[in-house]
Amino acid sequence: MEWFGEIWQWLVQFWESLTWSRIVWGLAFTVVTIITSYGLIVIGMIKIPADYFSVSYVREIDSDKHFSVRWAAFIIKNLIGFLLIVAGIIMIFTPGPGVPTILLGLIMMDIPGKRPLEAKLIQRPLVLSAVNDLRARYNKPPLVMD
Repeated sequence: MEWFGEIWQWLVQFWESLTWSRIVWGLAFTVVTIITSYGLIVIGMIKIPADYFSVSYVREIDSDKHFSVRWAAFIIKNLIGFLLIVAGIIMIFTPGPGVPTILLGLIMMDIPGKRPLEAKLIQRPLVLSAVNDLRARYNKPPLVMD
């Protein structure tokens, strides 16, 4: 139970150190993070092909690009995807679109075995209907699910 006392002590110190400027900066950071997350989700869900979650989907590989460009894009894309997954997990417990952010992070990453997890997340009725409504608003066809 010693760890509980340490956590409690940290919380008391944190509460005592709060100022109005820290509260305002924290709120501003939260608002900017939520707006950025929603913006990335809108762009991501609009840009993916309608058959992305179908078993017949074939990914296009840019083999005409230089090797170093492909590897740099691979590393950057996976890093951004990982950061989106971490942010989505945090947003599950804080304000923000947690599940869609995790889904977008998974879509961006190139890891084996991600398809079943993506399909499980997108097939949730609320998520799928929200994504299809968003796609309809931008004149994109609904997602095809197998």
